[in-house]
Amino acid sequence: MTPGKKLQGLVAATITPMTPDGQINLSVIRQYVDYLVSEQNVKNVFVNGTTGEGLSLNIQERKQLAEEWVCQGKDKLDHVIIHVGALSLPESQELARHAAAIGASGIAVIAPFFFKPTNKDELIAFLQQVASEAPAVPFYYYHIPPLTGVKVCVEELLDGIKERIPTFQGVKFSDTDLLDLAQCINKNEREQFAFLYGVDEQLLSALAIGADGAVGSTYNYLGQKTNLMLQAFAKPDLALARKYQFLTGEFLNFVIKLGFGVAQTKAVMTFVSGIPMGPPRLPLVDASEDFIVKAKAKLDSIVWPDGN
Repeated sequence: MTPGKKLQGLVAATITPMTPDGQINLSVIRQYVDYLVSEQNVKNVFVNGTTGEGLSLNIQERKQLAEEWVCQGKDKLDHVIIHVGALSLPESQELARHAAAIGASGIAVIAPFFFKPTNKDELIAFLQQVASEAPAVPFYYYHIPPLTGVKVCVEELLDGIKERIPTFQGVKFSDTDLLDLAQCINKNEREQFAFLYGVDEQLLSALAIGADGAVGSTYNYLGQKTNLMLQAFAKPDLALARKYQFLTGEFLNFVIKLGFGVAQTKAVMTFVSGIPMGPPRLPLVDASEDFIVKAKAKLDSIVWPDGN
C-alpha cells in the first residue's frame, strides 16, 4: 500500500466471498487481489461496504475480512479502505481501532440508518466519535442516502469538518444528486478532499464536474473497460469516453430490469472472473439461473471500442 498517496481513480467495492453454507470464504482473497490488479488494473479496494454485505456480517467476520485484504494487498494494492460503519457506535469504534491496528490505508463510515441523525451536527458528532478512535488513519464519509434515508447534503457537511475531524479526507458519494457533488467540488478549491463517485452508470457525468474517481461494484469485473473510459476522458476524447459509459449503462440497464443487487453482482463476478463468490447472506437470496444465463449473454454480446 502507498502511504500518503491521494485516493483517486477506480476503487473496487469488494464482494464478500462465501462458502455454499454461508460462511465467509477467506481462501480466495489472494486470488481476488491478483485478479483485480492483473485483469482489471484496479489497485484500490473498499472492503465491507454495501457490495460486501458489511452490515450483514458480524464484527469478527468483518475483522477477519479486513485483515485478509490488508495482508493479501500488501505490495500489490495502493489503498485498502475499510468500511467500519455500524448501527452501534461502540461497534463502529471497535472496527475503527481494529482497522488502524492492522494498517488499513483508510476507514469509511456510513450514516446510522435506524435511529438516524436528523441534521449535520448530529451526523458529524457520530462520525467524529468513530474517527477519533483511529487518529492516524485517513477518514472518509460514505454518503448513500438511497439506502440510509439520511439526506444531509454533503456540501453542508463539509463546512468546518476538518476542525471536528482532522483526519477527514473525502467522500464516497453514492447518490444521483450531482448538484450537491458539484457544489462540494466547487468549494474544495485547495483540492484537499477526494470525491469518489458511487453510481457507476453515471460516472462520466461526475468526472465532468471534477470527481477524483469512483468506488463501485462494477469495477470488480468492468474495471479495465472503465479505466479505458477514464483514459479517454483525460485525453480528452469525449466521444470515446461516452461510448464506454453508454455500453456500461446498456449492460446495467438490462440487468437492473431483471432485478440487480448484491446477489446478482456475486453471480456476475463469479462467471466473469472464475472466482467462486458464493451465495449472499439472508435476507438476500441467490441469483436465479435465468438471471445468470441472460446476464452472461448480454455481457458477451457487447462489443467494446477496444475490440474485446
